[in-house]
Amino acid sequence: MSIDHTHNPQASSWVPAADDHAEFPVQNLPLGIFSTDGGPARAGTAIGDCVLDLTAMAEQGLLPPAVVPALGQATLNALFALPAADRLALRHALFACLTSDRFRVRLAPLLHRAEDCALHLPFHIGDYTDFYVGIHHATNIGKLFRPDNPLLPNYRHVPIGYHGRASSVRVSGTTLLRPKGQLKAPDAEAPVFAPSRRLDYELELGVWIAGDNALGEPVPIADAWSRIGGLTLLNDWSARDIQAWEYQPLGPFLAKNFLTTVSPWVVTAEALAPFRVGQPPRPEADPQPLPYLVDAADAEAGALALDLEVTLASAAMRDAGLPPLCLSHGPATNMYWTVAQMVTHHTSNGCDLHAGDLLGTGTISGPARDSFGSLMELSGGGREPVALPSGETRCFLEDGDQLTLSARAVQDGFRTIGFGPCTGTVQPAR
Repeated sequence: MSIDHTHNPQASSWVPAADDHAEFPVQNLPLGIFSTDGGPARAGTAIGDCVLDLTAMAEQGLLPPAVVPALGQATLNALFALPAADRLALRHALFACLTSDRFRVRLAPLLHRAEDCALHLPFHIGDYTDFYVGIHHATNIGKLFRPDNPLLPNYRHVPIGYHGRASSVRVSGTTLLRPKGQLKAPDAEAPVFAPSRRLDYELELGVWIAGDNALGEPVPIADAWSRIGGLTLLNDWSARDIQAWEYQPLGPFLAKNFLTTVSPWVVTAEALAPFRVGQPPRPEADPQPLPYLVDAADAEAGALALDLEVTLASAAMRDAGLPPLCLSHGPATNMYWTVAQMVTHHTSNGCDLHAGDLLGTGTISGPARDSFGSLMELSGGGREPVALPSGETRCFLEDGDQLTLSARAVQDGFRTIGFGPCTGTVQPAR
């Protein structure tokens, strides 16, 4: 994924307001699925405050022939099953059309105001796996239960993960119904079935898989980035009280599978090329990864220069016209394992990954409180309420709360690009 002319910070688009857009200048060109007026789902790209209809462009012969059949689908699976060279050719063609004034008249009718578009889940997700690569989050959560030994012995040796539930992954804006489950208070003799009282969010990145590997064929670490189609924001909503009762001995179940929210735009690996940075070195006392997880190129450019942020707006705050409160912010370089290491470890036993599969990074937290990626951490397990500007406090999410994740890719000498919001609002249990 090399830096080329499409990353030129001086490049300008004829689309109004695109050059000054905080997230979607022409250097980004994220991919997604949209519809208008209840019509069929179509492939599109975000440019400024608009969505460009890629399906219509393909029908008009404006895009490389290799991608045309894939852009006629209602998901991006077929497009991301193609060789990476074909998706790069698509990016180059879009960039040429959006920076050359001679395409203005022909493409203007294919631009839709983003506010008039419904955005859909970009892939049919065959499988979803959630990792746990945020070491500060793992440490903070571990301290709540094991103050003297917060990290289990395997954490620094292996990228920990578990298989999630693909059927309940939904696009940003989907309402979150407060889940019900078995809850058992520490002093109770038996559990009760009731709505979760400790509902939480998790600040994560999602990795969309491209291409396919056959069952029994691992993906070497040097090839892992060829399997990373793009990134998204991901909120793996969590019911901490349900999880506390059910997770031993097999791990998360109903506490996690009621909803996972992703942002609708796929920020492609090609767009992220200028924002790949060195993986922070491990502390000297930490073990080095086993050889199958080691690659010099990944160490030099396997991390990502992304600024992540979480905001909360309660119903009372919105009614009073108060702006959302920033709960936390921090860099994605707080990940202990890289996305390439996630892919390689996932396939190291011969597991097959396919285009449209989704990997979550796990909660990304920093070392300081203002960079914690969950309320479980921010409130110290419910002991230290977070003050809201409305005079309310929060240890965990309440009904009516609106939670938004955001991310910007920032690097000196390049245009900042964004991911769009990943938002959900909590509604009462049914």
